[in-house]
Amino acid sequence: MFKKALDTMISKRNLPIVILILGCGLFVAFRSLGFGETPPTKYEKILHNVGQMLEEIHYSPKDINDNFSKEIFKKYLAEVDVEKDVLLQSDVDALKSKYETTIDDEILGKANVQFVPAVIEILKKRIPETESIYKSILSQPFDFTTDEEVNLNYDKADFPKNEAARKEAWRKRLKYLTLERYNDLLEHQENSKNDKGFVTKTNADLEKDAREKTMKVMDHYYDRLKSKANSDDERFTEFVETIVQSMDPHTDYFPPVDKRYFDEQMSGHFFGIGASLKTEDGTIKIGSLIAGMPAWKSQQINEGDIIMKVAQGSQEPVDLTGYTVEDAIKLIRGTKGTEVRLTIKKGDGSVKTVSIIRDEIVQDETFARSVVVNSDKGKIGYIFLPEFYADFDNPKGRRCAVDVAAEVSKLKEQKVDGIVIDLRFNGGGSLYDVVQMVGLFVDQGPVVQVKDREGKAQILRDNDKTVLYDGPLAVMVNEYSASASEIFAAAIQDYKRGVIIGSTSTYGKGTVQRNIGLDKTMGFMESNSELGTVKLTLQKFYRINGGSTQLRGVASDVVLPDLSEYSKIREKDNPDALKWDEIQKADYSTWKYAYDINSLKNASSTRIKNSPAFNVISTDGEWLDKQNDKSYPLNLIKYQEEQKQIKATVKKIETLSKLPTEMNISSLPQDSTQFTSDKDKSARYKQWLANLKKDIYLDEAVKVVDDMVTTKNLVYNKQK
Repeated sequence: MFKKALDTMISKRNLPIVILILGCGLFVAFRSLGFGETPPTKYEKILHNVGQMLEEIHYSPKDINDNFSKEIFKKYLAEVDVEKDVLLQSDVDALKSKYETTIDDEILGKANVQFVPAVIEILKKRIPETESIYKSILSQPFDFTTDEEVNLNYDKADFPKNEAARKEAWRKRLKYLTLERYNDLLEHQENSKNDKGFVTKTNADLEKDAREKTMKVMDHYYDRLKSKANSDDERFTEFVETIVQSMDPHTDYFPPVDKRYFDEQMSGHFFGIGASLKTEDGTIKIGSLIAGMPAWKSQQINEGDIIMKVAQGSQEPVDLTGYTVEDAIKLIRGTKGTEVRLTIKKGDGSVKTVSIIRDEIVQDETFARSVVVNSDKGKIGYIFLPEFYADFDNPKGRRCAVDVAAEVSKLKEQKVDGIVIDLRFNGGGSLYDVVQMVGLFVDQGPVVQVKDREGKAQILRDNDKTVLYDGPLAVMVNEYSASASEIFAAAIQDYKRGVIIGSTSTYGKGTVQRNIGLDKTMGFMESNSELGTVKLTLQKFYRINGGSTQLRGVASDVVLPDLSEYSKIREKDNPDALKWDEIQKADYSTWKYAYDINSLKNASSTRIKNSPAFNVISTDGEWLDKQNDKSYPLNLIKYQEEQKQIKATVKKIETLSKLPTEMNISSLPQDSTQFTSDKDKSARYKQWLANLKKDIYLDEAVKVVDDMVTTKNLVYNKQK
């Protein structure tokens, strides 16, 4: 799900007119389904429409041919059997002989959908077999004194050649899972042996407990696996996802329920019951209730209740066994005023069905918020923006550009000397709001350039001459700052308006997506369809200096050591990512105050060198990352030695990564009730503040802005 959070969404009223005209023309030009006299099934309609859309509208489509078919064949089997311990190589070979070069024909409408049903039939046979395998293996004790290893890098693994190889793969995997739990139980017993009333167990008993815990995990996992195997829709959705994401990582396919969920995440509001969910021991439980919301008003639901089933009104209820929290949420949310019936199990074991009418739930914790950091040299405003949200379907809905403007105004009332905008982990969002938000800090001018598949470039501009804030400005980013976040950071950097602080570079997503419904009778303008929606890459972003943000991202002016620096999580690490290029530079003038970036960088570098925390992160970050890509010991002593080293390193980093002395941070008077009206919300807000006060990255960003304040005052005094 992290990939979807990164994707940029553009409202239909903000998409450049030239693209709308082009897109409508292309839809009119779509070929007929061409299945002859046999009416196409729903799956065939979806697949063929997706294929045409990719060929005729995608920014840079791959040829849908036999080579593409081979690529999809390999990726899809890796998707349905991630650990490569369910299917046998003989299954793969059998499928390969029939379907490896025919998937393109299915996509193009030259053949009926056959590959996915064939895979499903094999899975229905192999899943019960492997369920028996893990149950059998876990019924016998493991010997953790033998010297052997397991490789959990499934991308580099092959499908097992025979039954014996598959069983051996299962044995090693289950042994490792049990070893983890066995070691945890040993540690817990050692730490608790002197506690009053604690009963110690033999190692044999602890090993048995560890196997039982592993069995429970596998049982829950297989409940979900069997559910998916029996759901043609889910397996077909995975297939279409594999196809579209092979064009580029950000083209996506949404079934109707997933599209609604995506829109809810973007808008910050949805229609539901007002309860947070959590997973515990394989069940979906009520985590907390929002005061005044439908679940709370029912007076029949409490924290800790297990949700067993969900029904839409009078329809047949869906059993949540094996469901993830996200999938359960999709079932519980719906249209305002509609009924959802929850079958819940209470703490006393009783089971009851509760009818709830959905109402609007606003996720105000996902919206922009601000505080004041009182530094030694002045007051620095801090604005937290988790995403570039926008409610596209509601003209009066929340928009991040409007909210950030309000936060800036509140900070100006506090007479702050500088502002830090935190875009760490901000995966993007509304392009329109990025343009408006840049305009809060610069004079009118270009903000970003976009180019379509025909090579036509367009400049998106801020046309407002006013500047809401003209003081020192810093933008915090990291490897997860993507898309709209990168456009904002790039514009601030190109205008020399402020300083970018963070990891060596941002994520590197420089593509534009548009939601297009798959029902052609509804036309290009309708983003929703009963057949689903494709979020299609139509354009690429370019900075106003001409370079694309694609693949390279935005390089920070002031680089801070980061634990994720060595992780392969950026766009450039995805083999299906579109390439970097550049176009002509836009016409723009830099900011009237030119901060001395080199001076700021040198001052920060000196502080970083003298920081024990940043030194540890620099030296140990790469080592920790390498621990995720190797073989793991199945010998208890060797495992414990490795874990001791890893835990010591992590603990050292965690200890040093928190400021020994908290920063002086104060909430704004206007926010005194916003985050305190609800008990759980208040607790989360207090925890957020507590984390901020110890954040070494924010501390360094504030110090950089302090340096900017001094620099600006010197320049201003000279100009006077």
